[in-house]
Amino acid sequence: MTFLQTFTEVHIPKIDQQLTKQIQSINAPDILKEAMNYSLAAGGKRVRPLFLLAVLDFFKVQHSEATTVGAAIEMIHTYSLIHDDLPSMDNDDFRRGKLTNHKVYGDAMAILAGDGLLTYSFGVLSRLKSVSPDNKLELIQLMSEAAGAEGMVGGQVLDIESERKTISVEELETIHINKTGALLTFSIVAGAILASADAHAKKALKDFGFHIGLAFQIQDDILDIEGTTESLGKTAGKDVASEKNTYPALLTLDGAKMKRDWHYNQAIESLRLISSEPGLLDELAAFIVNRNK
Repeated sequence: MTFLQTFTEVHIPKIDQQLTKQIQSINAPDILKEAMNYSLAAGGKRVRPLFLLAVLDFFKVQHSEATTVGAAIEMIHTYSLIHDDLPSMDNDDFRRGKLTNHKVYGDAMAILAGDGLLTYSFGVLSRLKSVSPDNKLELIQLMSEAAGAEGMVGGQVLDIESERKTISVEELETIHINKTGALLTFSIVAGAILASADAHAKKALKDFGFHIGLAFQIQDDILDIEGTTESLGKTAGKDVASEKNTYPALLTLDGAKMKRDWHYNQAIESLRLISSEPGLLDELAAFIVNRNK
């Protein structure tokens, strides 16, 4: 068993427990809490909170509220999936091997469940007790940028605007830097903030996040072609069927794999600026480019 496997077996249950605890503590209608929890409890790789925890491991720092910050990030990621799956967006019936939120609770409740997760996540950060006021404010500010119009939401808009058009690789990269990369990079930088890393380390980790975020998205595009609906837990081949701009569509499948590997290598080079020894972050990066779902 690799260090990464051991790490995930220890920490994913802790992340899941924290998510359940947070939802149970909300004073809200039961049906809303049920819908919010439905998508959170559907599983997933928990990549973003794991990256946060891996950064803390990198600095040999234990933080009592690291899993709480990771849970807040996972709430934002899950809200984005609920909204992406809606008929007005990607119109997907399955996510993580289960019916999508709107298929179970209806469009209106799915929208509200996503809204609830998004807004509650900022409340989670505001109530942190073991984080200094300055660091708490920085976390809230950076998460708002990563999740909002300057990041994930803006990237989604660019993605919608690019539909049924042919765009350049550079334009596609801009979409995914924002749509996928921004929140993943924030997860990594959040770990650096909790670890009180210096400016040099933060810059290296931000660059690591930038490149591994793009590698993650490119592998996602590749799996839409090479994966199956059963292995992915969502509809395979949908990008091709809807003629979406993807890396394989613009670069060919082999070209996309070369681009993915280039970003992976750049990510590892960024890590080598602050550590000469391979570690958990290296393993997570390798997992990103080698995963099959």
